[in-house]
Amino acid sequence: MSPSILSSPSTQPGGVSKPTGPVVDQPTGILDRSVFPDGLRTSGQHSPIPALIHPYESFPKEITGPTVWKPEDYQTHPDRWTHPFSPEEIAELGQAADHFIASQAPLTAIAKELFPLPTLGPFFHKLKREIIDGRGFILFKGIPVNEWSNLKCAVAYLGLGTYFGYFLSQNAKGHILGHVQNLGEDQSKSAHPIRIYRTNKRQFFHTDSSDIVGLLCMAKAESGGESDIASTHHIFNTLQREHPDVVETFTKNNWYFDRKGEWSEGEEPYYKMPVFMLENEEDPLKRRVYARYDPMGVTTLARYNQGPEAIIPPLSAEQKHAIEVFEETAGRLALHMVLNPGDIQLLANSHVFHARTAYTDWPQGAVDEQGRPRKQRQLMRLWLATPEDEGGWKLPFADSKEKKRGGVQRDDTPPHCPLGAE
Repeated sequence: MSPSILSSPSTQPGGVSKPTGPVVDQPTGILDRSVFPDGLRTSGQHSPIPALIHPYESFPKEITGPTVWKPEDYQTHPDRWTHPFSPEEIAELGQAADHFIASQAPLTAIAKELFPLPTLGPFFHKLKREIIDGRGFILFKGIPVNEWSNLKCAVAYLGLGTYFGYFLSQNAKGHILGHVQNLGEDQSKSAHPIRIYRTNKRQFFHTDSSDIVGLLCMAKAESGGESDIASTHHIFNTLQREHPDVVETFTKNNWYFDRKGEWSEGEEPYYKMPVFMLENEEDPLKRRVYARYDPMGVTTLARYNQGPEAIIPPLSAEQKHAIEVFEETAGRLALHMVLNPGDIQLLANSHVFHARTAYTDWPQGAVDEQGRPRKQRQLMRLWLATPEDEGGWKLPFADSKEKKRGGVQRDDTPPHCPLGAE
């Protein structure tokens, strides 16, 4: 039997981290470029502006347009959502990566201007609009991960990412290049819930704290670890028909999300928001339905809602029902795909949910058909921000107009770009 989404280990609350102090050039207030090379800082996770939270009655009964798609639209038509890189395109990416590496600039300084792609650049620009305002996803194929070094793969991937958004810190360590890998971490030895991407456990349908999330497959597991994605707006329409009570529950501003120990001085160890929100548009007819949801960030908060000193309310019966119904509905409406080494999946968190099956890594000492050692499953991850002035959605958050909106920022932790999991 599959694990219940409402089953989560209990954990002990931890202390608030101490501030490191602002890292700025005095007295201008500009970020110190020796610490933040691109002069930008991840804004972090926040609750929405209360005045921009709308009641259920303001939401559409049905959404139409290109963001609404069904798995059958794509399952047997991979040509509609995959792009195999041609030899010429791989050569262009490789040449740009080699040039950047030769410059000896820090990986955290990479930007579109430092990664010229004469042919792929215009294609990526057009595709960016399809991801942000259209179906919301693409699968690239063909990065030669077994031929290029980890450094070259990382630089090519980061360089590609600059054409879709700005890199965000993904954790308290400031990682702008994440590594989705089973590190064998033990929840019983952690003061806070462990981030699920550092395990081999199932990931339920969720969104990340970024506009776009990217995954580059470096190595597959022996079994499992497969990807499922679903149109947020197709899920919304289906729930409106079958379970309007669930949609209403998801529009209420009573959902608390766990920061899992990754917060800054002065912040609570959790934040609060609805799951379904509306865009910050003056014209009600132009307000798209936006979603932000991580069930593992909801169900790990029991340490804050138990006993006489509970500081947040426990999940209600209506919320527990909504969580279960949502997961079943998303699974029923999902497009299933397998990421092979060299594949890059990009998707928009605003209107695409994603999940992952549990997986089993290769046993120690396993070799492939050519006698080469098997690698453990590893994906490189990017969180990218696309702000309003560059075509991003008008989000109901105070940082919506910032370049690096969203992500996870702990005090003034500088950006870091590790080439392996740490």
